Amino acid sequence: MAIVHTSEIKFKVGLDENRVPEEISWNAQDGGITEEASKAIMLSVWDHKQKDTLRMDLWTKDMPVDEMKQFFHQTLVSMADTFERATNDDKMSATMRDFCDYFAEKLELIKK
Repeated sequence: MAIVHTSEIKFKVGLDENRVPEEISWNAQDGGITEEASKAIMLSVWDHKQKDTLRMDLWTKDMPVDEMKQFFHQTLVSMADTFERATNDDKMSATMRDFCDYFAEKLELIKK
């Protein structure tokens, strides 16, 4: 199949004098996102030649720790969902979700 459309997602990171992120914004024109502010990014890219994952994890100085914990939890849950859709491995996806529940409980994101 020929590529008939391309789509771009752009991140802009404003850095202080020590190159620490002060501001993060992103654009995804096809998704209707324009200069949307964010406090953190976790991006993974699969390098199929090296069979390795390339990562970029950034967060602003003013990202609150409680929000970072919530961000990690929600990211882990979404990874379990994506893993299930990509592999149809229901058993491992359920195991991953069990860990997410444990993670949330230990961080007191979910009260017993």
